[in-house]
Amino acid sequence: MASQTPVWFITAASSGFGKYMTLDALSRGHKVIASARSVAKIADLKEAGADTVVLDVTSPLADIEKVAKEANDKYGYITHLVNAAGYILVGAVEETSPEEDYNIFNTNIFGMLNTTKAFAPYLRATPGEKTICNFGSIGSWTGGAGFGLYSATKWATSGISESLTLEMKPFNISVTVVEPGYFRTGFLNPTAKIVAKNSIEAYKGTPGGDVRKILDQTDSKQPGDVVKGSKVIVDILTRTGVAEGKEVPIRVALGSDSTPYIRAKLERTEALLKEWEPVVTATDHE
Repeated sequence: MASQTPVWFITAASSGFGKYMTLDALSRGHKVIASARSVAKIADLKEAGADTVVLDVTSPLADIEKVAKEANDKYGYITHLVNAAGYILVGAVEETSPEEDYNIFNTNIFGMLNTTKAFAPYLRATPGEKTICNFGSIGSWTGGAGFGLYSATKWATSGISESLTLEMKPFNISVTVVEPGYFRTGFLNPTAKIVAKNSIEAYKGTPGGDVRKILDQTDSKQPGDVVKGSKVIVDILTRTGVAEGKEVPIRVALGSDSTPYIRAKLERTEALLKEWEPVVTATDHE
């Protein structure tokens, strides 16, 4: 398989990392099957050389399995699965509705789960090295006022990815979770982010309420370059370029803001453990 061309299946390829990873992989001569809810939205990727298919990750598992089979049949194997579908739900936990809560989990978690389940048999059957890449966030590490549901889905993504790493290792499948900081994608555009329909007056002037304005002000001013970030990810997933000679890591803290953000959480956690260790460890049977 080492001599065979990598074959990618990428979800949510109409924008952001999904789009630019597709273009980067194509530029290397790889085969890419790019998916989106509408092929019209990825017509430019088809012109660039990608195969394009319709996939709504919130579809029933049986429907996703059909897409997976057709994708595998296209070239006879799959080497890379990228789960890039996801969005942010903005609103305090009290403000978001049960329907909004379910919808974000349905896309960010259940969509990723079902796509992985559908493609896993084909990845296992492919000789050589294979990779699954899931998209978490720096929000995988800390909750945040006004985007708690988003953080919850990204924490779950990282937890599931860590478990998959152990489960897939016997089949020579590497699993990583990419945890980007703020990159200048369309993620925070008004047409992409979902804002809770309910707005509670009491939260105005608090962190939970102010985040709506803050994210609007951040849109299109994020420090990260998605083209550069996508190239680094493709290098890592193919163990080439800046990642030559390295193993695929369990997580990729992507962006100049991601590493310090995660390190600060580690330091706060270590301080918390030290403060409370004498109290919480005195709980064993005599």
